[in-house]
Amino acid sequence: MLFLQILIDGFAISALYALGATGFTLIFGVSGVLNLSHGAIMVAAAVAAWAAASVLHLDIYSGALFGVGVALIVSFATYFAVVKPIQNSTRIPNEEKEIFVLTGTLLWGIMIQELIAYFFTNNAKTVLPIVEGVVDIFGNRTPRNNIFTALVCCLVIGLLWLLVNRTRTGKAVLAASMNPRGVTLLGLELTQIYIVVWGIYGILAGIAGVLLGMFLGVSSYSVGPLTASAFSIVVLGGLGSVSGSLIAAFVVGYLETITAYMISPAYRTIPALLLLVFVMYIRPQGLLGRR
Repeated sequence: MLFLQILIDGFAISALYALGATGFTLIFGVSGVLNLSHGAIMVAAAVAAWAAASVLHLDIYSGALFGVGVALIVSFATYFAVVKPIQNSTRIPNEEKEIFVLTGTLLWGIMIQELIAYFFTNNAKTVLPIVEGVVDIFGNRTPRNNIFTALVCCLVIGLLWLLVNRTRTGKAVLAASMNPRGVTLLGLELTQIYIVVWGIYGILAGIAGVLLGMFLGVSSYSVGPLTASAFSIVVLGGLGSVSGSLIAAFVVGYLETITAYMISPAYRTIPALLLLVFVMYIRPQGLLGRR
């Protein structure tokens, strides 16, 4: 029974991590940005969805959409207020811009975290699940929302694959990730592609954050662990490799679930971080290599 519970819950949390890490990886693959405010954007989406239902008294569906919308706005704010000014600055040497972007997004994430704590306290917030009730799976009573979460994550990842591989916009994004200079020579504006990518990322992070709020609940303290998990996943999978991130998400998700059930939820992130250190020594390019 415990094995089955770990299997089901691990799949749901892994699918959530995969959804969030896919957007994280997409941004790095296209624009070379490691967004360290990732966890803050996910938490902002979950808290916004909770506030929409608890404070504004919206229904569950409207609250979820409100949360995703907030994540989209914060994502664009991250790009226009933090990332783009640093990338376009003439005062910062080109070889130092990456570290400035890392520092800028980290500080931006801390600001969002503190704002959430100030307005909504540090107490955990749980978003009302869209699907209620439990289902019996081989004698194991599992919340229907867990299954719903996994299905939605897989569906959204599938739709993203179709967007990237079957649409003109997606192919432009894919081309920008392979050869940005070649894209500009073809007459495409990189800034517009970056805006599209940050928009896609905001939606993915928003959906993942709202679903996480329904699944486990979040607080301002969740910002750091969520960012650390996403960073671990993209490094394990290979920076810029979407397929590698998907595989790594399930490795990290199941490691955390097993640790939470077998040892303590307080130590759930430690095995994944230890695995990250091990992989960086043995195979620094990640499971499927850098893209």
